[in-house]
Amino acid sequence: MNSLRRKVILVTDGDEYALKTIEYVAKKFNGRCISKSYGNPTVLTGEEMVDLILQTPYDPVFVMFDDSGFLGEGAGERALKYVATHPSIEVLGVIAVASRTHQTEWTRVDVSIDRYGKLTPYGVDKSGIPEHDIGRINGDTVYCLDELDIPIIVGIGDIGKMARKDHIRNGAPITKMAVDIILERSGYNIGERQSE
Repeated sequence: MNSLRRKVILVTDGDEYALKTIEYVAKKFNGRCISKSYGNPTVLTGEEMVDLILQTPYDPVFVMFDDSGFLGEGAGERALKYVATHPSIEVLGVIAVASRTHQTEWTRVDVSIDRYGKLTPYGVDKSGIPEHDIGRINGDTVYCLDELDIPIIVGIGDIGKMARKDHIRNGAPITKMAVDIILERSGYNIGERQSE
């Protein structure tokens, strides 16, 4: 309670599967999802996202960003940078979502989760299969993450998919695990979080 900054988890994906999965997972953690941040590509500006975040009644707040395959800094990354560096926002962590983009856009990750729910020091691909690089993931909206002061970045495959292993009908276990890791690492609200 020593800070009024909003506690936010950033997600580098914004398609329909990501929207449904993040809305589902946010409820499991007594959090809020900025559903209007959904879009492939992102349509809201960083300023608009911060306004919405500050209006939410409680934390953690989940926000989605998507560049829709645009190489370099696209609208999703510009919005992400604005949100991540805003003085009223405290970023708890990032769920970095893998894409087919190879050798062009990548970010370091602290840990990845494969499609079977196993932690790995390697990056994972879109299907949640471990790759050959340790500590990095290829993604679509990850270009700017290394420039930012992010406490923890968790790499996962395509959110809500991964051969249906992360589908909400199965409880979105990979995405839930990524959120668990971020919240545990941050020490946020450990006693009050739902554990189901």
